[in-house]
Amino acid sequence: MELIHVQGEELEQIRLQAYQAVIEVWGMAKLHRGDLFVVGCSTSEVLGEKIGTHSSMEAANALFAGVYQAMREKGLYLAAQCCEHLNRALILEREACIRFGLEEVNVVPQPKAGGSFATTAYQRFRDPVAVESLRQSASAGIDIGGTLIGMHIRPVVVPLRIPTQKIGEASIICARRRPKFVGGSRAVYNEALL
Repeated sequence: MELIHVQGEELEQIRLQAYQAVIEVWGMAKLHRGDLFVVGCSTSEVLGEKIGTHSSMEAANALFAGVYQAMREKGLYLAAQCCEHLNRALILEREACIRFGLEEVNVVPQPKAGGSFATTAYQRFRDPVAVESLRQSASAGIDIGGTLIGMHIRPVVVPLRIPTQKIGEASIICARRRPKFVGGSRAVYNEALL
């Protein structure tokens, strides 16, 4: 894997797109303060390359800046997914790990083993920890570049279409949870939870 260096205007555009995407998901997913939000990210895809081939710490820093600004504004916890080389472990603040009853594991992500976005999260969080699983406790998330985040979101996971469709050159897929429907033909459902 090659490390790519990016500068200037392109980084600012990536930061703004990442921020906007989180704000859009927050609004459409009807999230609440204290919810867990997962982000999987391929900086290679953001830069128009094949996933896992051209990691960029500069792009990861821009993405993290946008995502984390939105998270702080909306009171959400961020879980940054590592790549498959770390079995899609996640990096989050210790406070979130404790709040959601998750088990800490020992790994420090690197750009070529964990990914640039997870590495950036580990470097920028105040008290970062790694966990193997969120135990499906995330309420929503963004998959930037085909990293597969659905397994971290609480069932029932439903796709979410937001106005922002790309970050950089990477397609994004957003998802949220909705409560399970229970009951039979006589059941009535709360429209606000759909």
